[in-house]
Amino acid sequence: MPDKKSKEFYDRLTQQLADDRSWPASYMFKFIVPGTEERIEAVCQFFDPTNAEIRIKNSSKGNYSSISVTLTMASPEAVVQKYQEVSVVEGVISL
Repeated sequence: MPDKKSKEFYDRLTQQLADDRSWPASYMFKFIVPGTEERIEAVCQFFDPTNAEIRIKNSSKGNYSSISVTLTMASPEAVVQKYQEVSVVEGVISL
């Protein structure tokens, strides 16, 4: 499934990140996925656990899980690339 976000969205995000801080910088990614172990693992596979702090919180009914990943990123373009990579996971919502 292709990424539904537009090139304009990613261009705007890249510019906002560039204006917001100097790079490399610590960045927190946030995702929501249907609460299946397979989908959680699918998102987490895009991040090296030795370099990233990964936190997973399940919703009260267990239908969804939120995944927060904090790591040092080299540039705004690297952040956007990571969002685009994770977007292939079915049902993922990037925040």
